[in-house]
Amino acid sequence: MRQDCLVRLDTGESSEKGRKRAVECLLSGGLVSFPTESFYGLAVDSTNEKAIKRLFSVKKRQPGSPVLILIPSSDALSRYVKRIPPVAHRLIEEFWPGPLTLIFEAGPDVSPLLTAGTGKIGIRLSSHPIAIALTKGLGVPITGTSANISGRPACRNAEEVLSCFGQGVDLILDGGESKGKIASTVLDITVHPPQILREGMIQRSHLETFISA
Repeated sequence: MRQDCLVRLDTGESSEKGRKRAVECLLSGGLVSFPTESFYGLAVDSTNEKAIKRLFSVKKRQPGSPVLILIPSSDALSRYVKRIPPVAHRLIEEFWPGPLTLIFEAGPDVSPLLTAGTGKIGIRLSSHPIAIALTKGLGVPITGTSANISGRPACRNAEEVLSCFGQGVDLILDGGESKGKIASTVLDITVHPPQILREGMIQRSHLETFISA
């Protein structure tokens, strides 16, 4: 297995160099694996359709499967959605940044490849410093899909990513073992009442107030 694509984030200096290298890779259309609150993720520039197609190919993901995006701040949300319903403001205030993916009506700047023709896009503001640094450094959202071959378990550390994808990934930011054991919770707020599509790190009981409101 090749090791040259693996960057260990052991110190503040190495972390900064690794983040800069990752942003440069994303800007050039590359594919970067990075740690999140849950598992390791796979990032490409969400505005680069060629990179998105490569992501689908590497993951062996069907074109009909949507891919969520990570934004640099909640202030950036309005650029990528048609509207922000009132319930979204309450959820964002309570759970962002964190492991809650909200499904919105996608705005015109979101690639149809990411929505899989549904007209909807999953968006999250991550609480992980590496994910935040990548989105802010790039200046546009990155994809936040888990690092795995579709249908298989998500990778929990850099070594698993390297073993799973090999040369399919251009750069792996090694932030150690991921802390999460389950994925983010996915909540569709384009419908009323909001619908939980995947119960993950944030449990249904914590969302009941918002879902039943």
